[in-house]
Amino acid sequence: MTGVDIALGLLAVAFGLGLVRAIRGPTVADRALAADLSFYGIVAAIALLALRTGYEEFLDVVLIATLLGFLATVALGALIGRRGL
Repeated sequence: MTGVDIALGLLAVAFGLGLVRAIRGPTVADRALAADLSFYGIVAAIALLALRTGYEEFLDVVLIATLLGFLATVALGALIGRRGL
């Protein structure tokens, strides 16, 4: 078992915990943070799979997903801040 496999396992655990928090979160902000955690866990897993398999094309997917995730986080933060939730 390599370090990449261990990291993928830990990311799977973090993704599962993020989903639990997204379901049980008492506020919209908690759910948004848990969704971000889960999303970036998937992005990190794709990056690790690119490292493990050697397919550099996965890194393009990681770059685009990271940019879109950042924009979504900023937009959601503005929406939550405006509503005061």
